Amino acid sequence: MTIALHPHPSAALPLPPSPNGRGINALDHRADFPAIPAGWAYLDTAATAQKPQVVIDAITRAYDTSYATVHRGVYQRSADMTLAYEAARRTVARFIGAASENEIVFVRGATEGINLVAQCWAGEQLQAGDRILLSQLEHHSNIVPWQMVAERVGAHIDVLPLTADYQIDLDAMAAMITPAHKIVALAHVSNVLGSVLDARRAADIAHSVGAKILLDGCQAAPRITLDMAALDCDFYVLSGHKLYGPTGIGVLWARAELLDAMPPMQGGGAMIDKVSFAGTTYAPAPGRFEAGTPHIVGALGLAAGIDYVESIGLARIHAHETALVKLTRDALSQINSVTLYGPEDSAGIVSFSIKGVHPHDIGTILDEAHVAVRAGHHCAQPLMEYLGVDATARASFGVYNSAADVDALVKGIARVTRIFG
Repeated sequence: MTIALHPHPSAALPLPPSPNGRGINALDHRADFPAIPAGWAYLDTAATAQKPQVVIDAITRAYDTSYATVHRGVYQRSADMTLAYEAARRTVARFIGAASENEIVFVRGATEGINLVAQCWAGEQLQAGDRILLSQLEHHSNIVPWQMVAERVGAHIDVLPLTADYQIDLDAMAAMITPAHKIVALAHVSNVLGSVLDARRAADIAHSVGAKILLDGCQAAPRITLDMAALDCDFYVLSGHKLYGPTGIGVLWARAELLDAMPPMQGGGAMIDKVSFAGTTYAPAPGRFEAGTPHIVGALGLAAGIDYVESIGLARIHAHETALVKLTRDALSQINSVTLYGPEDSAGIVSFSIKGVHPHDIGTILDEAHVAVRAGHHCAQPLMEYLGVDATARASFGVYNSAADVDALVKGIARVTRIFG
């Protein structure tokens, strides 16, 4: 589809007042990110965060001067890399408040972590007639694995509604949950709406009937202080690339006793105790879930990303992004054709639509103005159906964003409205 870029004169709309950034808890870290050139407003952090130079340097160092395999070699460099890899596991454990690094399983991302739990815990524990509880706003990665296991074992899936302010309805959860529900899986922060779950209350409700609870922490980990004991969940997953680390690395945290009782998802090297043709015994967790050569450098890059985030402070990051969200929502609410989704205090995310304009067209025109946003269903088609739209546009913030990026976004959206009238 070709978009006409010359609006009819009668379609012109006044430009909303330019955001001035007052009240922004300013962070000045844009220079840390070499992939963000001057004049480019990168507003797609919820999809993937840009990488700070310290992460790039950690990855380069690992491949350039330090690289060797882990857990196998008896030579010094292999031993040193093993120490670094396991130190990365301890960094993750400390970052999320785990009781032990042995509760940390390195996976390819949150998607693999959820699939691991669905196959190796739910697939073993659930029986025909058991129930799984999800919510209306879940990412496909927190829907499809549960559908697969439900179909396999004959379980049923129930779906929690949202409140009027786009939160998972925990009052409805308390009313709906029964002893037949064995697992609850919810987003800690919605990737579309930025809604922040009262995770502890959700865990308490799940545990009141003996159910386990998994939290999808992809959007929470880069901005909210985590403490597994305080959350009292049973499983937690996150992705490295949303936490300013590399792609291809993520984390599954689970209570030690749950990991110990779960069979491995894959077989191969490193996850074994002893192999013979008569039978195989498996290594204790987390090793039994990390078959083959792991993403060594990815783990080191993730640890560098965590160190970077902690050097700034999660509280400062969250305050900064919350201020940018408010600035954006205040400005966009002045454009009559714009509909905003999500709560007023969403965590770093603003989803919106423009009447009569497909989000893909919004994204294309904004790209011409060097503003990068996401456009589509955001891997949350059931939520789009719930909202009554096919897709939305989504602006999402990181430590490198400023009021100037909001200004560029608002000006770009005003241009979209002029073009489409």
